[in-house]
Amino acid sequence: MSTSSRGVLDQPVCIIGAGVAGLINAHVLLQDGFTNVTLLTRDASVGGVWARERVYPGLYINNVHGEYRFSCLDMPPPERSGATGGRLTGIAMRDYAEKFYETHLKGKAHFSFQTEVLGIERRRASPAGDPNEPSIWSVRVKVLLSGQVREENFARIILATGGCSNPQVPPYLSEAAASGAGYRGLVFHTSKFSTKLDEVLELVKPRENANGHENERVVVIGGGKSAQDVCAKLANEGRRVTIVFDRTDVFLATPDPIPDFARKSRFLSILHPHRVLKSRLERFLHTTWLGGKIVHAVMDLLSTTSYKAYNIPLDSPFRRAHSLFWSVRLSDDGAVRSDSFYSLVGAGAIDVVAPHRVKGYSTDGSGVTLNDGTTLSAKVVLLATGYQSSWTGIFTKETIEEIGFGKHAPTLPIEDNWQYSSMKDGPKPHPDSRQWTTTIYRGIVPAKNLLHRDFAIAGALFTANPGYTNEVVAHWISSYFQNDRMNIPRTTEKALVEAEKESVWMKIRFPDMLSWVNDSYSASLDFWTWPQAADELLEDMGVLPQRSGGGWFTWPFKIIDTKELSTLGEERRALRFEH
Repeated sequence: MSTSSRGVLDQPVCIIGAGVAGLINAHVLLQDGFTNVTLLTRDASVGGVWARERVYPGLYINNVHGEYRFSCLDMPPPERSGATGGRLTGIAMRDYAEKFYETHLKGKAHFSFQTEVLGIERRRASPAGDPNEPSIWSVRVKVLLSGQVREENFARIILATGGCSNPQVPPYLSEAAASGAGYRGLVFHTSKFSTKLDEVLELVKPRENANGHENERVVVIGGGKSAQDVCAKLANEGRRVTIVFDRTDVFLATPDPIPDFARKSRFLSILHPHRVLKSRLERFLHTTWLGGKIVHAVMDLLSTTSYKAYNIPLDSPFRRAHSLFWSVRLSDDGAVRSDSFYSLVGAGAIDVVAPHRVKGYSTDGSGVTLNDGTTLSAKVVLLATGYQSSWTGIFTKETIEEIGFGKHAPTLPIEDNWQYSSMKDGPKPHPDSRQWTTTIYRGIVPAKNLLHRDFAIAGALFTANPGYTNEVVAHWISSYFQNDRMNIPRTTEKALVEAEKESVWMKIRFPDMLSWVNDSYSASLDFWTWPQAADELLEDMGVLPQRSGGGWFTWPFKIIDTKELSTLGEERRALRFEH
Protein backbone atom coordinates (compact mmCIF):
# COMPACT_ATOMS: atom_id res chain seq x y z
CA MET A 1 0.00 0.00 0.00
CA SER A 2 1.36 3.43 -0.93
CA THR A 3 2.17 6.07 1.70
CA SER A 4 -0.49 8.36 0.25
CA SER A 5 -3.13 5.61 0.49
CA ARG A 6 -2.13 4.92 4.08
CA GLY A 7 -2.47 8.63 4.83
CA VAL A 8 -6.06 8.70 3.57
CA LEU A 9 -7.00 5.67 5.67
CA ASP A 10 -5.63 7.24 8.86
CA GLN A 11 -7.45 10.56 8.40
CA PRO A 12 -10.67 11.04 10.43
CA VAL A 13 -14.03 10.50 8.72
CA CYS A 14 -17.31 11.70 10.20
CA ILE A 15 -20.64 10.11 9.31
CA ILE A 16 -23.66 12.23 10.24
CA GLY A 17 -26.46 9.79 11.03
CA ALA A 18 -26.66 6.21 12.30
CA GLY A 19 -29.47 4.85 10.14
CA VAL A 20 -28.93 1.97 7.75
CA ALA A 21 -26.99 4.18 5.28
CA GLY A 22 -24.66 5.41 7.99
CA LEU A 23 -24.12 1.89 9.33
CA ILE A 24 -23.19 0.29 6.00
CA ASN A 25 -20.90 3.20 5.12
CA ALA A 26 -19.07 2.82 8.41
CA HIS A 27 -18.70 -0.93 7.85
CA VAL A 28 -17.33 -0.58 4.32
CA LEU A 29 -14.86 2.11 5.42
CA LEU A 30 -13.60 -0.13 8.22
CA GLN A 31 -13.32 -3.12 5.90
CA ASP A 32 -11.30 -0.97 3.51
CA GLY A 33 -8.85 -0.07 6.26
CA PHE A 34 -10.04 3.31 7.51
CA THR A 35 -8.94 3.58 11.12
CA ASN A 36 -10.75 6.67 12.43
CA VAL A 37 -14.52 6.57 11.76
CA THR A 38 -16.99 8.53 13.89
CA LEU A 39 -20.80 8.43 13.67
CA LEU A 40 -22.88 11.24 15.17
CA THR A 41 -26.60 10.82 15.84
CA ARG A 42 -29.17 12.71 17.88
CA ASP A 43 -30.87 9.39 18.62
CA ALA A 44 -30.26 7.14 21.62
CA SER A 45 -29.80 4.08 19.43
CA VAL A 46 -28.93 3.08 15.86
CA GLY A 47 -31.48 2.60 13.11
CA GLY A 48 -32.40 6.14 12.02
CA VAL A 49 -36.03 6.07 10.93
CA TRP A 50 -36.17 2.53 12.34
CA ALA A 51 -34.53 3.44 15.66
CA ARG A 52 -35.98 1.96 18.83
CA GLU A 53 -37.61 5.26 19.80
CA ARG A 54 -39.49 5.54 16.48
CA VAL A 55 -41.00 2.13 15.71
CA TYR A 56 -44.02 0.49 17.27
CA PRO A 57 -45.77 -2.90 17.08
CA GLY A 58 -47.94 -3.27 13.99
CA LEU A 59 -45.89 -0.93 11.79
CA TYR A 60 -45.33 -2.46 8.35
CA ILE A 61 -42.91 -0.89 5.89
CA ASN A 62 -42.91 -0.77 2.07
CA ASN A 63 -40.29 -3.48 1.67
CA VAL A 64 -40.22 -7.26 1.82
CA HIS A 65 -37.62 -9.63 3.21
CA GLY A 66 -34.32 -9.32 1.35
CA GLU A 67 -34.75 -5.70 0.25
CA TYR A 68 -33.37 -4.10 3.41
CA ARG A 69 -30.41 -6.24 4.37
CA PHE A 70 -26.71 -6.20 3.60
CA SER A 71 -24.46 -8.89 2.18
CA CYS A 72 -22.49 -9.39 5.40
CA LEU A 73 -25.45 -10.12 7.69
CA ASP A 74 -28.49 -12.31 7.08
CA MET A 75 -31.92 -11.19 8.22
CA PRO A 76 -34.38 -13.73 9.62
CA PRO A 77 -37.80 -13.83 7.91
CA PRO A 78 -40.34 -11.57 9.66
CA GLU A 79 -43.39 -12.84 11.53
CA ARG A 80 -46.26 -14.04 9.32
CA SER A 81 -43.83 -14.10 6.42
CA GLY A 82 -45.79 -16.67 4.45
CA ALA A 83 -49.08 -14.81 4.67
CA THR A 84 -47.64 -11.33 4.01
CA GLY A 85 -45.10 -12.24 1.32
CA GLY A 86 -42.26 -11.45 3.68
CA ARG A 87 -43.51 -7.96 4.51
CA LEU A 88 -41.02 -6.30 6.85
CA THR A 89 -42.04 -4.59 10.05
CA GLY A 90 -40.53 -1.61 11.81
CA ILE A 91 -39.60 -3.89 14.71
CA ALA A 92 -37.73 -6.25 12.36
CA MET A 93 -35.79 -3.31 10.92
CA ARG A 94 -34.95 -2.05 14.40
CA ASP A 95 -33.66 -5.46 15.43
CA TYR A 96 -31.60 -5.82 12.25
CA ALA A 97 -29.95 -2.40 12.64
CA GLU A 98 -29.09 -3.12 16.26
CA LYS A 99 -27.68 -6.55 15.40
CA PHE A 100 -25.61 -5.03 12.58
CA TYR A 101 -24.19 -2.51 15.03
CA GLU A 102 -23.38 -5.18 17.63
CA THR A 103 -21.85 -7.56 15.07
CA HIS A 104 -19.86 -5.26 12.82
CA LEU A 105 -19.39 -1.83 14.37
CA LYS A 106 -19.44 -1.77 18.16
CA GLY A 107 -15.94 -1.15 19.45
CA LYS A 108 -14.61 -0.56 15.92
CA ALA A 109 -16.17 2.78 14.98
CA HIS A 110 -16.76 5.57 17.45
CA PHE A 111 -20.45 6.37 18.09
CA SER A 112 -21.69 9.59 19.70
CA PHE A 113 -25.33 8.98 20.58
CA GLN A 114 -27.76 11.74 21.57
CA THR A 115 -25.50 14.27 19.91
CA GLU A 116 -27.08 17.07 17.91
CA VAL A 117 -25.11 18.53 15.01
CA LEU A 118 -25.35 22.31 15.26
CA GLY A 119 -23.16 23.35 12.38
CA ILE A 120 -20.75 22.10 9.71
CA GLU A 121 -18.16 24.29 8.06
CA ARG A 122 -15.29 23.47 5.73
CA ARG A 123 -12.35 25.59 6.81
CA ARG A 124 -9.88 24.23 4.29
CA ALA A 125 -10.43 22.34 1.06
CA SER A 126 -8.00 19.63 0.02
CA PRO A 127 -6.56 20.44 -3.41
CA ALA A 128 -8.09 17.78 -5.67
CA GLY A 129 -8.26 15.28 -2.83
CA ASP A 130 -4.52 15.42 -2.04
CA PRO A 131 -4.03 13.02 0.94
CA ASN A 132 -0.96 14.97 2.03
CA GLU A 133 -3.05 18.10 2.51
CA PRO A 134 -6.47 16.93 3.70
CA SER A 135 -9.51 19.12 4.07
CA ILE A 136 -10.52 20.44 7.46
CA TRP A 137 -14.20 20.12 8.27
CA SER A 138 -15.30 21.67 11.55
CA VAL A 139 -18.36 20.03 13.12
CA ARG A 140 -19.99 21.77 16.08
CA VAL A 141 -22.16 19.47 18.21
CA LYS A 142 -24.26 19.54 21.36
CA VAL A 143 -24.41 16.59 23.74
CA LEU A 144 -28.13 16.43 24.51
CA LEU A 145 -27.85 14.88 27.97
CA SER A 146 -25.33 17.35 29.38
CA GLY A 147 -25.86 20.36 27.14
CA GLN A 148 -22.12 20.48 26.44
CA VAL A 149 -21.16 22.09 23.11
CA ARG A 150 -17.91 21.05 21.47
CA GLU A 151 -16.17 21.24 18.13
CA GLU A 152 -14.46 18.40 16.27
CA ASN A 153 -12.41 18.39 13.08
CA PHE A 154 -12.50 15.79 10.32
CA ALA A 155 -10.88 15.28 6.93
CA ARG A 156 -14.00 13.89 5.27
CA ILE A 157 -17.75 14.00 5.83
CA ILE A 158 -20.50 11.57 4.88
CA LEU A 159 -23.96 13.06 5.28
CA ALA A 160 -26.25 10.13 6.04
CA THR A 161 -29.30 11.77 7.59
CA GLY A 162 -31.61 11.20 4.61
CA GLY A 163 -32.72 13.89 2.20
CA CYS A 164 -35.89 14.84 4.10
CA SER A 165 -35.95 13.76 7.74
CA ASN A 166 -37.04 16.86 9.69
CA PRO A 167 -40.78 17.15 10.39
CA GLN A 168 -42.58 19.70 8.24
CA VAL A 169 -45.55 21.42 9.88
CA PRO A 170 -47.45 24.30 8.26
CA PRO A 171 -47.56 27.29 10.63
CA TYR A 172 -51.37 27.23 10.77
CA LEU A 173 -51.28 23.67 12.11
CA SER A 174 -48.41 24.06 14.57
CA GLU A 175 -48.71 23.54 18.30
CA ALA A 176 -48.40 27.30 18.71
CA ALA A 177 -51.37 27.81 16.36
CA ALA A 178 -53.37 25.25 18.31
CA SER A 179 -52.58 27.00 21.58
CA GLY A 180 -53.47 30.37 20.10
CA ALA A 181 -56.85 29.03 18.99
CA GLY A 182 -57.52 27.61 22.44
CA TYR A 183 -57.44 23.98 21.31
CA ARG A 184 -57.54 21.84 24.43
CA GLY A 185 -56.32 18.54 22.96
CA LEU A 186 -52.97 16.99 22.10
CA VAL A 187 -51.15 18.01 18.89
CA PHE A 188 -47.98 16.47 17.49
CA HIS A 189 -46.28 15.32 14.28
CA THR A 190 -46.32 11.62 13.37
CA SER A 191 -42.53 11.50 13.85
CA LYS A 192 -43.30 11.41 17.60
CA PHE A 193 -46.03 8.78 17.34
CA SER A 194 -44.09 5.95 18.95
CA THR A 195 -43.16 7.97 22.04
CA LYS A 196 -46.65 9.49 22.33
CA LEU A 197 -48.65 6.33 21.62
CA ASP A 198 -49.33 5.35 25.24
CA GLU A 199 -50.44 8.89 26.04
CA VAL A 200 -52.87 8.85 23.09
CA LEU A 201 -54.33 5.48 24.10
CA GLU A 202 -54.78 6.77 27.64
CA LEU A 203 -56.40 10.01 26.51
CA VAL A 204 -58.81 8.62 23.89
CA LYS A 205 -61.28 6.02 25.09
CA PRO A 206 -61.95 2.85 23.05
CA ARG A 207 -64.89 3.06 20.64
CA GLU A 208 -67.12 0.90 22.81
CA ASN A 209 -66.62 3.24 25.78
CA ALA A 210 -67.01 6.53 23.88
CA ASN A 211 -70.75 6.78 24.51
CA GLY A 212 -71.27 8.62 21.25
CA HIS A 213 -69.05 11.59 22.16
CA GLU A 214 -67.82 13.14 18.90
CA ASN A 215 -64.57 14.37 20.40
CA GLU A 216 -63.58 10.89 21.55
CA ARG A 217 -61.34 10.33 18.56
CA VAL A 218 -58.05 11.11 16.81
CA VAL A 219 -57.96 13.26 13.66
CA VAL A 220 -55.05 12.49 11.34
CA ILE A 221 -54.17 15.18 8.80
CA GLY A 222 -52.49 13.84 5.65
CA GLY A 223 -52.93 10.98 3.21
CA GLY A 224 -49.44 9.50 2.84
CA LYS A 225 -48.04 6.29 4.27
CA SER A 226 -47.25 7.74 7.71
CA ALA A 227 -50.86 8.90 8.03
CA GLN A 228 -52.16 5.50 6.99
CA ASP A 229 -49.80 3.66 9.33
CA VAL A 230 -50.87 5.57 12.44
CA CYS A 231 -54.53 5.28 11.47
CA ALA A 232 -54.19 1.51 11.17
CA LYS A 233 -52.42 1.25 14.52
CA LEU A 234 -55.04 3.31 16.35
CA ALA A 235 -57.94 1.47 14.69
CA ASN A 236 -56.40 -1.87 15.61
CA GLU A 237 -56.15 -0.57 19.18
CA GLY A 238 -59.90 0.03 19.09
CA ARG A 239 -59.81 3.84 18.90
CA ARG A 240 -61.95 5.95 16.64
CA VAL A 241 -59.78 7.67 14.06
CA THR A 242 -60.60 10.03 11.19
CA ILE A 243 -58.21 10.70 8.31
CA VAL A 244 -58.44 13.96 6.36
CA PHE A 245 -56.66 14.44 3.05
CA ASP A 246 -57.00 16.10 -0.33
CA ARG A 247 -55.03 13.54 -2.33
CA THR A 248 -53.32 10.35 -1.29
CA ASP A 249 -50.50 8.17 -2.58
CA VAL A 250 -51.03 5.40 -5.07
CA PHE A 251 -50.72 1.93 -3.58
CA LEU A 252 -49.90 -1.59 -4.70
CA ALA A 253 -51.78 -4.58 -3.34
CA THR A 254 -52.52 -8.13 -4.45
CA PRO A 255 -54.75 -10.91 -3.10
CA ASP A 256 -51.66 -13.11 -2.74
CA PRO A 257 -47.93 -12.31 -2.40
CA ILE A 258 -46.16 -11.40 -5.64
CA PRO A 259 -43.67 -14.13 -6.69
CA ASP A 260 -40.00 -13.32 -6.10
CA PHE A 261 -39.16 -13.54 -9.82
CA ALA A 262 -41.39 -10.49 -10.35
CA ARG A 263 -41.00 -8.68 -7.03
CA LYS A 264 -37.24 -9.05 -6.47
CA SER A 265 -35.99 -8.93 -10.06
CA ARG A 266 -35.61 -6.31 -12.79
CA PHE A 267 -39.11 -6.99 -14.08
CA LEU A 268 -40.74 -3.88 -12.61
CA SER A 269 -37.65 -1.72 -13.17
CA ILE A 270 -37.56 -2.22 -16.95
CA LEU A 271 -41.21 -1.13 -17.19
CA HIS A 272 -40.02 2.33 -16.13
CA PRO A 273 -37.75 4.40 -18.35
CA HIS A 274 -34.26 5.23 -17.20
CA ARG A 275 -32.32 8.19 -18.54
CA VAL A 276 -30.04 5.68 -20.31
CA LEU A 277 -31.63 2.63 -21.99
CA LYS A 278 -28.95 -0.04 -22.28
CA SER A 279 -30.81 -3.20 -23.23
CA ARG A 280 -32.78 -3.99 -26.37
CA LEU A 281 -35.82 -4.82 -24.29
CA GLU A 282 -35.76 -1.45 -22.53
CA ARG A 283 -35.35 0.35 -25.84
CA PHE A 284 -38.30 -1.57 -27.27
CA LEU A 285 -40.52 -0.80 -24.27
CA HIS A 286 -39.77 2.90 -24.16
CA THR A 287 -38.94 3.99 -27.71
CA THR A 288 -41.57 2.15 -29.77
CA TRP A 289 -45.31 2.71 -30.03
CA LEU A 290 -46.11 -0.90 -29.12
CA GLY A 291 -43.65 -0.93 -26.24
CA GLY A 292 -45.20 2.19 -24.75
CA LYS A 293 -48.65 0.62 -24.98
CA ILE A 294 -47.40 -2.50 -23.19
CA VAL A 295 -45.80 -0.45 -20.40
CA HIS A 296 -48.98 1.49 -19.64
CA ALA A 297 -51.16 -1.60 -19.98
CA VAL A 298 -49.11 -3.31 -17.27
CA MET A 299 -49.17 -0.20 -15.04
CA ASP A 300 -52.95 0.08 -15.45
CA LEU A 301 -53.31 -3.60 -14.63
CA LEU A 302 -51.28 -3.17 -11.43
CA SER A 303 -53.43 -0.23 -10.37
CA THR A 304 -56.68 -2.02 -11.19
CA THR A 305 -55.55 -5.15 -9.35
CA SER A 306 -54.68 -3.07 -6.29
CA TYR A 307 -58.08 -1.37 -6.17
CA LYS A 308 -59.88 -4.67 -6.67
CA ALA A 309 -57.83 -6.36 -3.96
CA TYR A 310 -59.41 -4.05 -1.40
CA ASN A 311 -62.71 -3.51 -3.20
CA ILE A 312 -62.12 0.23 -3.56
CA PRO A 313 -65.25 1.78 -5.17
CA LEU A 314 -64.94 3.72 -8.41
CA ASP A 315 -66.02 6.97 -6.70
CA SER A 316 -63.64 6.55 -3.77
CA PRO A 317 -61.27 9.46 -2.97
CA PHE A 318 -58.47 6.87 -2.88
CA ARG A 319 -58.75 6.66 -6.66
CA ARG A 320 -57.60 10.30 -6.86
CA ALA A 321 -54.11 9.11 -6.01
CA HIS A 322 -50.91 10.10 -7.77
CA SER A 323 -50.17 8.12 -10.94
CA LEU A 324 -48.36 4.81 -10.56
CA PHE A 325 -46.21 5.54 -13.62
CA TRP A 326 -45.54 9.25 -13.13
CA SER A 327 -44.84 9.29 -9.41
CA VAL A 328 -42.64 7.69 -6.77
CA ARG A 329 -45.13 8.41 -4.00
CA LEU A 330 -46.12 4.81 -3.45
CA SER A 331 -47.49 2.77 -0.58
CA ASP A 332 -46.66 -0.88 -1.16
CA ASP A 333 -49.21 -2.88 0.84
CA GLY A 334 -48.29 -6.24 -0.66
CA ALA A 335 -50.66 -9.10 0.05
CA VAL A 336 -54.04 -8.14 1.52
CA ARG A 337 -54.11 -8.21 5.33
CA SER A 338 -57.14 -7.82 7.57
CA ASP A 339 -55.28 -5.42 9.85
CA SER A 340 -54.06 -3.10 7.06
CA PHE A 341 -55.24 0.46 6.49
CA TYR A 342 -57.43 -0.29 3.46
CA SER A 343 -59.03 -3.33 5.11
CA LEU A 344 -59.86 -1.24 8.17
CA VAL A 345 -61.33 1.53 5.99
CA GLY A 346 -63.48 -1.07 4.23
CA ALA A 347 -64.61 -2.46 7.59
CA GLY A 348 -65.65 1.02 8.81
CA ALA A 349 -62.95 1.13 11.49
CA ILE A 350 -61.38 4.26 9.97
CA ASP A 351 -63.46 7.29 8.98
CA VAL A 352 -62.40 9.05 5.76
CA VAL A 353 -63.00 12.76 5.12
CA ALA A 354 -61.76 13.44 1.59
CA PRO A 355 -61.11 15.24 -0.61
CA HIS A 356 -60.76 17.96 2.00
CA ARG A 357 -58.15 20.23 3.53
CA VAL A 358 -57.78 21.36 7.11
CA LYS A 359 -57.53 25.17 7.20
CA GLY A 360 -56.79 25.51 10.93
CA TYR A 361 -58.04 24.94 14.45
CA SER A 362 -61.67 25.68 15.30
CA THR A 363 -62.50 28.84 17.20
CA ASP A 364 -64.36 26.89 19.90
CA GLY A 365 -61.18 24.98 20.80
CA SER A 366 -62.73 21.57 20.10
CA GLY A 367 -60.76 20.45 17.06
CA VAL A 368 -60.00 21.47 13.47
CA THR A 369 -61.91 23.30 10.76
CA LEU A 370 -62.11 22.06 7.18
CA ASN A 371 -62.07 24.09 3.99
CA ASP A 372 -65.89 23.84 3.78
CA GLY A 373 -66.34 25.23 7.31
CA THR A 374 -67.05 21.88 8.95
CA THR A 375 -65.54 21.31 12.40
CA LEU A 376 -64.10 17.96 13.42
CA SER A 377 -63.81 17.69 17.19
CA ALA A 378 -61.01 15.51 18.54
CA LYS A 379 -58.95 14.88 21.63
CA VAL A 380 -55.83 14.35 19.52
CA VAL A 381 -54.71 15.94 16.23
CA LEU A 382 -51.94 14.03 14.49
CA LEU A 383 -49.98 15.90 11.82
CA ALA A 384 -48.87 13.60 9.00
CA THR A 385 -47.75 16.65 7.02
CA GLY A 386 -44.49 15.29 5.70
CA TYR A 387 -40.81 16.06 6.11
CA GLN A 388 -38.35 18.66 4.95
CA SER A 389 -34.60 18.86 4.40
CA SER A 390 -32.40 18.11 7.39
CA TRP A 391 -29.37 19.56 5.63
CA THR A 392 -29.75 23.29 5.14
CA GLY A 393 -29.83 24.18 8.82
CA ILE A 394 -26.51 22.57 9.71
CA PHE A 395 -24.27 23.93 6.95
CA THR A 396 -23.03 27.49 6.82
CA LYS A 397 -24.11 29.47 3.78
CA GLU A 398 -20.48 29.83 2.78
CA THR A 399 -19.94 26.07 2.83
CA ILE A 400 -23.13 25.42 0.86
CA GLU A 401 -21.99 27.86 -1.78
CA GLU A 402 -18.41 26.59 -1.81
CA ILE A 403 -19.27 22.93 -2.37
CA GLY A 404 -22.31 23.57 -4.59
CA PHE A 405 -24.79 21.94 -2.27
CA GLY A 406 -27.85 24.14 -2.73
CA LYS A 407 -30.27 25.05 -5.47
CA HIS A 408 -29.16 27.50 -8.11
CA ALA A 409 -30.28 28.96 -11.41
CA PRO A 410 -30.30 26.38 -14.23
CA THR A 411 -27.94 26.54 -17.19
CA LEU A 412 -29.76 23.90 -19.24
CA PRO A 413 -33.32 24.23 -20.57
CA ILE A 414 -36.00 21.93 -19.16
CA GLU A 415 -36.55 20.05 -22.41
CA ASP A 416 -37.45 16.44 -23.07
CA ASN A 417 -34.40 15.34 -25.01
CA TRP A 418 -35.32 11.68 -24.54
CA GLN A 419 -38.65 11.62 -26.40
CA TYR A 420 -39.57 8.18 -25.05
CA SER A 421 -42.81 6.79 -26.41
CA SER A 422 -43.73 5.51 -22.95
CA MET A 423 -43.62 9.13 -21.70
CA LYS A 424 -45.60 10.64 -24.55
CA ASP A 425 -48.45 12.98 -23.62
CA GLY A 426 -47.51 12.89 -19.96
CA PRO A 427 -47.82 15.69 -17.39
CA LYS A 428 -45.80 18.81 -18.10
CA PRO A 429 -43.04 19.95 -15.74
CA HIS A 430 -44.18 22.44 -13.13
CA PRO A 431 -43.37 26.02 -14.22
CA ASP A 432 -41.48 26.64 -10.97
CA SER A 433 -39.06 23.84 -11.85
CA ARG A 434 -37.54 26.11 -14.48
CA GLN A 435 -36.41 28.52 -11.78
CA TRP A 436 -33.92 26.25 -10.03
CA THR A 437 -31.78 23.16 -10.39
CA THR A 438 -29.53 20.95 -8.30
CA THR A 439 -26.20 19.50 -9.38
CA ILE A 440 -25.54 16.48 -7.18
CA TYR A 441 -23.53 13.99 -9.22
CA ARG A 442 -25.15 10.54 -9.06
CA GLY A 443 -27.14 11.93 -6.12
CA ILE A 444 -23.99 11.41 -4.00
CA VAL A 445 -21.51 14.26 -4.50
CA PRO A 446 -22.09 17.95 -5.27
CA ALA A 447 -20.64 18.25 -8.77
CA LYS A 448 -18.87 21.49 -7.91
CA ASN A 449 -16.93 19.64 -5.21
CA LEU A 450 -16.30 16.38 -7.09
CA LEU A 451 -12.53 16.78 -7.43
CA HIS A 452 -11.91 17.38 -3.72
CA ARG A 453 -13.06 13.90 -2.68
CA ASP A 454 -13.84 15.01 0.87
CA PHE A 455 -17.66 15.04 1.04
CA ALA A 456 -20.43 12.61 0.08
CA ILE A 457 -24.14 12.02 0.66
CA ALA A 458 -25.47 8.60 1.63
CA GLY A 459 -29.04 7.40 1.98
CA ALA A 460 -30.61 10.08 -0.21
CA LEU A 461 -31.05 8.00 -3.37
CA PHE A 462 -34.75 7.22 -3.51
CA THR A 463 -34.89 3.48 -4.11
CA ALA A 464 -37.20 0.48 -3.81
CA ASN A 465 -34.29 -1.66 -2.55
CA PRO A 466 -32.48 0.30 0.19
CA GLY A 467 -30.21 -2.60 1.19
CA TYR A 468 -28.69 -3.17 -2.25
CA THR A 469 -28.53 0.50 -3.22
CA ASN A 470 -27.00 1.71 0.05
CA GLU A 471 -24.34 -1.01 0.01
CA VAL A 472 -23.30 -0.14 -3.56
CA VAL A 473 -23.22 3.56 -2.65
CA ALA A 474 -21.05 2.82 0.40
CA HIS A 475 -18.46 1.09 -1.79
CA TRP A 476 -18.61 3.96 -4.30
CA ILE A 477 -17.97 6.51 -1.54
CA SER A 478 -15.07 4.52 -0.08
CA SER A 479 -13.43 4.24 -3.52
CA TYR A 480 -14.03 7.93 -4.06
CA PHE A 481 -12.45 8.89 -0.73
CA GLN A 482 -9.43 6.68 -1.45
CA ASN A 483 -8.72 8.44 -4.74
CA ASP A 484 -9.32 5.21 -6.67
CA ARG A 485 -9.40 5.45 -10.43
CA MET A 486 -13.10 5.79 -11.26
CA ASN A 487 -15.16 6.39 -14.38
CA ILE A 488 -16.34 9.81 -13.27
CA PRO A 489 -15.85 13.28 -14.81
CA ARG A 490 -12.31 14.60 -14.57
CA THR A 491 -13.27 18.25 -14.60
CA THR A 492 -15.70 20.27 -12.54
CA GLU A 493 -17.32 21.62 -15.70
CA LYS A 494 -18.16 18.15 -17.03
CA ALA A 495 -19.42 17.05 -13.63
CA LEU A 496 -21.76 20.06 -13.43
CA VAL A 497 -23.19 19.37 -16.88
CA GLU A 498 -23.76 15.68 -16.14
CA ALA A 499 -25.38 16.42 -12.79
CA GLU A 500 -27.68 19.06 -14.24
CA LYS A 501 -28.75 16.65 -16.99
CA GLU A 502 -29.79 14.25 -14.21
CA SER A 503 -31.79 17.05 -12.59
CA VAL A 504 -33.51 17.85 -15.91
CA TRP A 505 -34.37 14.17 -16.32
CA MET A 506 -35.90 14.08 -12.85
CA LYS A 507 -38.17 17.01 -13.67
CA ILE A 508 -39.26 15.48 -16.98
CA ARG A 509 -39.72 11.98 -15.57
CA PHE A 510 -41.60 12.97 -12.41
CA PRO A 511 -43.22 16.34 -13.16
CA ASP A 512 -45.72 16.16 -10.31
CA MET A 513 -43.01 15.61 -7.73
CA LEU A 514 -41.79 19.22 -7.55
CA SER A 515 -43.43 20.00 -4.20
CA TRP A 516 -42.11 16.76 -2.72
CA VAL A 517 -38.48 17.28 -3.78
CA ASN A 518 -38.48 21.03 -3.29
CA ASP A 519 -36.74 20.69 0.06
CA SER A 520 -34.48 17.80 -0.96
CA TYR A 521 -31.14 18.21 -2.64
CA SER A 522 -30.78 14.76 -4.10
CA ALA A 523 -30.84 14.63 -7.88
CA SER A 524 -31.78 10.97 -7.99
CA LEU A 525 -35.29 9.55 -7.89
CA ASP A 526 -34.44 6.09 -9.21
CA PHE A 527 -37.17 4.47 -7.14
CA TRP A 528 -38.36 2.12 -9.86
CA THR A 529 -35.09 1.98 -11.82
CA TRP A 530 -32.80 1.34 -8.86
CA PRO A 531 -31.10 -1.67 -10.56
CA GLN A 532 -30.03 0.53 -13.49
CA ALA A 533 -28.82 3.23 -11.10
CA ALA A 534 -26.83 0.67 -9.08
CA ASP A 535 -25.29 -0.67 -12.29
CA GLU A 536 -24.10 2.84 -13.17
CA LEU A 537 -22.34 3.11 -9.81
CA LEU A 538 -20.74 -0.31 -10.26
CA GLU A 539 -19.52 0.75 -13.69
CA ASP A 540 -18.09 3.92 -12.15
CA MET A 541 -15.98 1.69 -9.91
CA GLY A 542 -14.90 -0.52 -12.82
CA VAL A 543 -16.53 -3.68 -11.43
CA LEU A 544 -19.13 -6.02 -12.86
CA PRO A 545 -22.66 -4.54 -13.23
CA GLN A 546 -25.91 -6.54 -13.59
CA ARG A 547 -24.51 -9.14 -11.24
CA SER A 548 -27.69 -11.24 -11.07
CA GLY A 549 -26.89 -12.61 -14.54
CA GLY A 550 -29.34 -14.44 -16.78
CA GLY A 551 -29.72 -15.15 -20.48
CA TRP A 552 -31.25 -13.03 -23.21
CA PHE A 553 -34.76 -14.02 -22.09
CA THR A 554 -34.33 -14.76 -18.37
CA TRP A 555 -32.31 -11.73 -17.16
CA PRO A 556 -35.36 -9.56 -16.35
CA PHE A 557 -36.64 -12.27 -13.99
CA LYS A 558 -33.42 -13.21 -12.18
CA ILE A 559 -33.71 -12.44 -8.47
CA ILE A 560 -31.37 -9.66 -7.30
CA ASP A 561 -29.76 -10.51 -3.97
CA THR A 562 -27.38 -8.39 -1.91
CA LYS A 563 -25.18 -11.45 -1.47
CA GLU A 564 -23.92 -10.80 -4.99
CA LEU A 565 -22.16 -7.78 -3.49
CA SER A 566 -20.22 -9.81 -0.92
CA THR A 567 -16.97 -9.75 -2.96
CA LEU A 568 -17.23 -6.11 -4.00
CA GLY A 569 -14.56 -4.94 -1.57
CA GLU A 570 -12.09 -7.56 -2.82
CA GLU A 571 -12.81 -6.65 -6.45
CA ARG A 572 -12.14 -2.99 -5.75
CA ARG A 573 -8.89 -3.77 -3.92
CA ALA A 574 -7.71 -5.93 -6.83
CA LEU A 575 -8.34 -3.07 -9.25
CA ARG A 576 -6.46 -0.69 -6.95
CA PHE A 577 -3.35 -2.87 -7.03
CA GLU A 578 -3.62 -3.30 -10.81
CA HIS A 579 -3.52 0.46 -11.22
